[in-house]
Amino acid sequence: MARPSSNLTEFREDFAKAKHIAIITGAGVSAESGVPTFRGQGGYWRKWQAQDLATPEAFSRDPSLVWEFYHYRREVMRSKMPNPAHLAIAECESRLSKQGRSVVIITQNIDELHHRAGSKHVYEIHGSLFKTRCMSCGEVKANHKSPICPALEGKGEPDPSAKDARIPVQHLPRCDRSGCNGLLRPHVVWFGETLDSDILTAVEQELEKCDLCLVVGTSSVVYPAAMFAPQVAGRGVPVAEFNMECTPATMRFKYHFEGPCGVTLPPALERHESEAI
Repeated sequence: MARPSSNLTEFREDFAKAKHIAIITGAGVSAESGVPTFRGQGGYWRKWQAQDLATPEAFSRDPSLVWEFYHYRREVMRSKMPNPAHLAIAECESRLSKQGRSVVIITQNIDELHHRAGSKHVYEIHGSLFKTRCMSCGEVKANHKSPICPALEGKGEPDPSAKDARIPVQHLPRCDRSGCNGLLRPHVVWFGETLDSDILTAVEQELEKCDLCLVVGTSSVVYPAAMFAPQVAGRGVPVAEFNMECTPATMRFKYHFEGPCGVTLPPALERHESEAI
């Protein structure tokens, strides 16, 4: 199997011809905005990693603790901004839409930084920190309140010595739908849960019609997203990986650009000389 190319000029030729571009993004893009990933060495909130708290079982056992964790993550995002990679993607989408070409973003991230950068066509396959779902009536709603409920104000300190707030369940975020008042949970896909089938179907349709695919800041180990780009490559479509290092999928792709996405992506997506001004 040939090693992937890092020839930007060659990639730009494929980019200039593409009519439907799919961009798959992962935690590496958000990390460059300073968003904590809670994975790997040092990736702890108090004494837990994400997989300890981001489960239905953890929420059932201790909804107060899980809500503290998500409240902390929501509040952290208030100080984080889209980085040059997010902005390059959004600018490219806007520019190409005026040429009758499409860009779709398929993200594993739950921080809404693509939206804040100005991207319009975004599939959040793992949900959003800023949406809630009612455990009783099932309603999903955007929620950008800070704090999300009075009892969580000032809570969620990540220090390992911080005391758990032990908030009574009736004071945790509740549904405001008339007559419901059910307990709300973050509208994110937790470990052990399946992805929304409607979103997956829409994503698969986008991947079937794309004629260029970019994989940006993703480790290519979280399924089913890890299979998206290899499937596209399998039908002969050029795939370009932008990442800090090689991944298990790198050798399946036509291109690999190593380094911070905020450095490598903007020149790859800027206006091509063949584009009409």
